[in-house]
Amino acid sequence: MKKFICLLGLCAVLCSCAGTTTTEESTTSEKSLKEMYSEAYTELSKKNFDTAAEMFQNIESQYSTSQWAGDSLVMLAYSRYLDEDFGGTILAIDRFMRFHPGDDNVPYMMYLRGMSYYAQVSDVRREPGMSVYALQQFQQLINRFPKTDYAKNAQNKVLILKNYIAGKMMYAARDDMHKQNWTSAISRLQIVVQTMQETVMTPEALYRLTECYDALGVDEQVRGFSEMLKTNFPDNEWTKKLK
Repeated sequence: MKKFICLLGLCAVLCSCAGTTTTEESTTSEKSLKEMYSEAYTELSKKNFDTAAEMFQNIESQYSTSQWAGDSLVMLAYSRYLDEDFGGTILAIDRFMRFHPGDDNVPYMMYLRGMSYYAQVSDVRREPGMSVYALQQFQQLINRFPKTDYAKNAQNKVLILKNYIAGKMMYAARDDMHKQNWTSAISRLQIVVQTMQETVMTPEALYRLTECYDALGVDEQVRGFSEMLKTNFPDNEWTKKLK
C-alpha cells in the first residue's frame, strides 16, 4: 500500500511542480528556492524523511506566497507520512487545505489524510476512533472527487473500515449479551444491520438480534429478524443456527 501511496504522491507533486515562480520573486530568489527544493527532494530520495520534511517546511515558511509553497506542503506531508509521523502529516495537510483549497493536489491530500488515520487503526477490541476518522475522510474524498484514482482506491478502504467497525460493534454486543444487557446489545446490533449491511458481520448481527429478543420474550421481533436472515442469507452458517 505504501508503494501505491508513493507512486500517486510523486505523480501529483511532479505534475504540479512544472509551474514557474511568481513574478515578484527575483532571479536570485528563484534560483535559491529551486536549489532548496532540489536538495530536499534528494534527501527524500535517500529516505532521510525527517531531514527532507524539515527542508520542505523551511521552503514553505520562507516562500509562503510563492507558487512553490503548496508543492512544498504536499512534499512535507508526504515525507512525514513515509517517516510514520502521522500527526505531523495531518498538520501539514490541514495547513495545505487552509491555504490552498483549490489546488489540484487536494484529492491526493485528502487521500493521504485518510491513509494517515488508516495506518493507526489497531486491534478490533479497542476504541474505533481512528477507523471512524479514516472512514469519514475516505467518504468525503469519494463524494467530492468520485472520478479520481484516489477515490477508487478509497472505496476499497471504506469496505475494509466498515468491516472493522462492525467487528468492534459485534465484539461489544457479545459482551453486552454475556452480561444480559439486552438493550445495549440490541442497539449495537441494529447499528450493524442498518448502517453496515454490506459487511460480513450482518448475518451474525441478525442472528444475535433473534437471541436478544428471545431472551426478552418478544416473539414478533424474533420472527421478523429470523425471516430477514433467511431471506437475505439463506445459505449462511448463521441462518443454519436458527431454531
